[in-house]
Amino acid sequence: MKEASVIELHGIKREYRMEGKKRKHIKDRTKTSQEVVVRALRGVDFSASAGEFVSVMGPSGSGKSTLMNILGCLDKPSGGTYTLDGIETSASNTDTFAYIRNQKIGFVFQSFNLLARTTALENVELPLFYSRPDKAPSNVLSMEATGAAGNQSRSAMSRKEKAAAALREVGLGDRMDHFPSQLSGGQQQRVAIARAMVNDPAFILADEPTGNLDTGMSLEIMGLFQELNRQGKTIIMVTHEPELAAYTKRIITLRDGELVSDEAVVNRRSAADDLAEWKREHALLADQNPAGVLA
Repeated sequence: MKEASVIELHGIKREYRMEGKKRKHIKDRTKTSQEVVVRALRGVDFSASAGEFVSVMGPSGSGKSTLMNILGCLDKPSGGTYTLDGIETSASNTDTFAYIRNQKIGFVFQSFNLLARTTALENVELPLFYSRPDKAPSNVLSMEATGAAGNQSRSAMSRKEKAAAALREVGLGDRMDHFPSQLSGGQQQRVAIARAMVNDPAFILADEPTGNLDTGMSLEIMGLFQELNRQGKTIIMVTHEPELAAYTKRIITLRDGELVSDEAVVNRRSAADDLAEWKREHALLADQNPAGVLA
C-alpha cells in the first residue's frame, strides 16, 4: 500500500515584484518607475510520501532556494497550494506558520546555526522550549494538539532526556556537555541533525548540509541521513552536488522555476561504504597504525 503524502504541492508559483529603472518624461519632467516581475517558480507540482529521501537540484537561479523557503514555511507562494502533513499552509497566519515550523519541520543548514555559548544538549533542547500547542491550526486533530500540550508541560528533566536520546541517536552520547567550539564540523552538524529530529517532525529539510565539511565528514553526514531514512525519517535535501544526490532515493531537478525532471536514483550508493573506502585510501581507519606509520 502506498504511503500517505507528507508533502503535496500543486501549481506552486512565486513571483517577486520589484521596482525597475525610473524614467524621466521630457514634457512634464515627472519620474515614473516600471515594475519588474521575477517569476522564481512557475507552477511546480511535487509530492513526497513518508519515508522518502529526495534531493532537489538545479543550476543557480533555478528556483531551488525559493522552493526550499516554501517547503520550510519561511515564505508563502504567490499561487497554488502546499499541504504539509494534512495541513494546508498557503493561507496560514503567522502563528500557524510558527507552529508548523516548530512541530512539523526539522531544519538542517549548511552553517549549523548552533548557539556558541550553549552546550550540545542545550542546543538540541531549544525546539522543545519553543513548542506552542496553543498556536496549533484548527485543522490539526485535537489529539495532536493535546499531545503537543503534554510535551510543552513536560519537566526540564524530561526535555533533557529527550534531547539526550536524540544526541545518542546521532552518535554523540559522549559529547553532550561540549560547546560547539569543542566539536568538529561534522559533530556540529550531527548536533544540528539531532536538534532537527527532537520534535519528531513530519520531515527534515536539509539545505546544502555538507557545504562546510570536507569529504570524510560529508560522507559521515550522508551516512547518518541514510540511516535515519532507513528508520523511516522523511528527508528533503537541497544540493548542487550530483555525487551527494546519488545517496538519496529520488532526484527532482528545477530549471527556470519549473520542475523539469523527477527520477528515482538507480544504483544508489552507500555513504557508509564510500566512507570506509575513503578512510582506507587515506590510511585513517581507526584500527590501522594510530601513529599513521604505513606498514
